[in-house]
Amino acid sequence: MLQSIRDRSQSWIAKIIIGAVIVTMALFGVESLIGLFGQSGDEVATVNGEPINRQQVELNVQRAMRSNQVPADQERALRGEVLEGLISDRLMIDYAKNGGLAVSDNQLDQLIVSRPEFQNADGQFDQELFRSRLSSVGYTPLSFREQLSRDVMRGHIQQGLIASDFTLPGERERLAELQRQTRSFRYHRLTEADLEAPVEVSQAEMTAYYNEHQQEFLRPEQVKLGYIVLDQEAMAADIEVSEEDLREAWEAQAENADRQISHIMVTFGDERSRDEAEARIDAIKARLADGDAFDDLAAEFSDDTSTSDDGGDLGVITRGIFGEAFEEAAFALDEGQVSEAVETDNGLHLIKVTEIDRADFASERDRLRDQLAQAQVRDAFNDKAQQLIDESFAADDLQSVADDLGLERQTSDWVGREGAEGVLAEPGVMDQAFSDEVLGEGFNSEVIELDGSRRLVLRVLDHRDAATLPLEQVKDQVEAAVRQAKTRDALIELAEERVSQLQGGQSLDIDWQRADNISRQDAPSVPDAVLTTAFKLPHPEEGQVVYGRAVDGADVSLIALESIGQGEGNQQMEQFVASMAERLRAQAVLDGLLTHLRDTGEIERY
Repeated sequence: MLQSIRDRSQSWIAKIIIGAVIVTMALFGVESLIGLFGQSGDEVATVNGEPINRQQVELNVQRAMRSNQVPADQERALRGEVLEGLISDRLMIDYAKNGGLAVSDNQLDQLIVSRPEFQNADGQFDQELFRSRLSSVGYTPLSFREQLSRDVMRGHIQQGLIASDFTLPGERERLAELQRQTRSFRYHRLTEADLEAPVEVSQAEMTAYYNEHQQEFLRPEQVKLGYIVLDQEAMAADIEVSEEDLREAWEAQAENADRQISHIMVTFGDERSRDEAEARIDAIKARLADGDAFDDLAAEFSDDTSTSDDGGDLGVITRGIFGEAFEEAAFALDEGQVSEAVETDNGLHLIKVTEIDRADFASERDRLRDQLAQAQVRDAFNDKAQQLIDESFAADDLQSVADDLGLERQTSDWVGREGAEGVLAEPGVMDQAFSDEVLGEGFNSEVIELDGSRRLVLRVLDHRDAATLPLEQVKDQVEAAVRQAKTRDALIELAEERVSQLQGGQSLDIDWQRADNISRQDAPSVPDAVLTTAFKLPHPEEGQVVYGRAVDGADVSLIALESIGQGEGNQQMEQFVASMAERLRAQAVLDGLLTHLRDTGEIERY
């Protein structure tokens, strides 16, 4: 059967199946839903006689929607993908069971207790942690064990199929040779100017394109909103702050600012008494008062030999590094000041602040003004925020709330779940706008905390469902799309004509760009589509040129392949390519198995 699977893995169906398995029951397994998922009769499909219920599909869909994995306008497409994923999952589990695969309770126990997320700080399995972690993701111990058993069986199937496939040494060497290959070629990008005349777009062509691509002209579900923003910064804008207060705030910043300090340390104990240490400190202070430099005195008197030669420099300090007494003295000093004697466990110290790490007053002035002004209105802001909560909850509109708080009720244009701008684009705002309470019931939203200093409440003023925009409204877009498509087709036709002429030996006036000895990875200036096509063209005969064309969206290019060579090997890259090739082969085998199971299984969709 493996040969049959490998044959099927090469088919176009296998390439489609890989995209189908996007959601499986590995995300779920809530034991309390077992009854709901039982014989409810609300079946959407059966797989080998076993039902898949609508509730299973909806649970997967809603979980994906709530986690923002899929945009709301793709919910319908998601349901189909979820159903196909559940069918694939059921087929794989049936295949495992029919093949005699099973997982014992002892195996499950060992897997569970060995998982680090269920272990405490000592590396031991913790029953309470186990239950707590499962509960947070919607599992009970029983449902988790069932899901884990299915995962293990699927893993056995995958490992067995992958192990049955292999790459021969000759195949690996051939891959390495292809990886080392270089090509020298010329290329030229065709443009609309190369056409004899610009393409023309008729009304009939526009209508046909519009009818065939209406999904491109969908207008999403939209609302018009009224909203109020309470902004502490706006409240503070008119507050006057005196220059004296600004200076005091700037000076206060220095109290906790990092600073560079130097010290002179005098120890006492076995060799020197405390009185002698104090006398030595007094002598140093007298020398400082007479004008001697702190650096020189540190070199002469300090018992801290690790800093004395550097003028006592201790570097930049932050609160919390030295002892309380030392820091209180150091952070009480201004730049250039020297402390009185400070006693620590090490002895007596004279401390000098040589630099304070703070911005100058001019650069800090505006920030300090905003900070002080907002502090003055903080209580008023909090009072208004509570008033906003109370009144918006009870009011039947927003205008009366805005009037009571002295705020402006603003209105939006039509906005959808995506694409809102400004304050409406902030997290949580559009979720509230499209919530059941606001959109469905017509209530004011909850007060949304945008950040520490802004609050917003909104109300839906108007609503319109998703719809296809009429051709008249999207005429310019349709015309541009048709023109681009026709231009691309005309350029492809021109490219084929030029290739035919070049192959026939005609000499054409073409402004070629050269790419010499280019590898598959080392061509940053060559367009990807050109590079890919250049490496697909057949080997040119000695002295001959092979011509081709590359198409990438609306871009069409001519290619003239001149020669093929072998560059230097890159062992790391070659190993990576060989590994990727093996992964792709293994995935093809798995896809082939799934195709085989779908072809031979009994699947009914309702």
